[in-house]
Amino acid sequence: MEQELDNIILECRTGNRKAQAQLYKLLYGFAMTIAMRYATDEHEAADILGHAFVKMFRSIHAFDPAKGNFHGWVKKIVINESLDQIKLRSRFVSLEVDTVEEPFVNNSIIEKSNAAAILQLVRQLPPATHAVFVLYAIDGYTHKEISTQLNISEGTSKWHLSEARKILQKKLTAINI
Repeated sequence: MEQELDNIILECRTGNRKAQAQLYKLLYGFAMTIAMRYATDEHEAADILGHAFVKMFRSIHAFDPAKGNFHGWVKKIVINESLDQIKLRSRFVSLEVDTVEEPFVNNSIIEKSNAAAILQLVRQLPPATHAVFVLYAIDGYTHKEISTQLNISEGTSKWHLSEARKILQKKLTAINI
């Protein structure tokens, strides 16, 4: 499988359209899963994917296997394109916060909810809050990394995460009462 992927990547570097189609089919599910974390719906996720694949094919010659694996490289492109889309639909407001209150999270409520329902609630968060929550809670970025990616302060990143948790807690409690 890995050798097949390497061969497809080599062919894509020469501009081979059949190889690009193969790579698209091979990576579609993986990339769509990432895009759906950030998108508000499937249409937006499809737009994100379209732009991400164009960027990927245009810069595939820059992929260096010595610096990391191909899936990690693709994931970064999809996340960056997702963030670009979020920035287009909203403006990040910089808030300087000294302390951020950690909301109480009732795990029994979360356990009763299924992942699809929770993801749907995440998609309803305000765009900036949505982006920070997904970057931190799902993709594992630190507040420092998020602040760099989104050009916001670490305090603003922490505020958005706290706000996301409060909103999600409220919505989950309302659903499960």
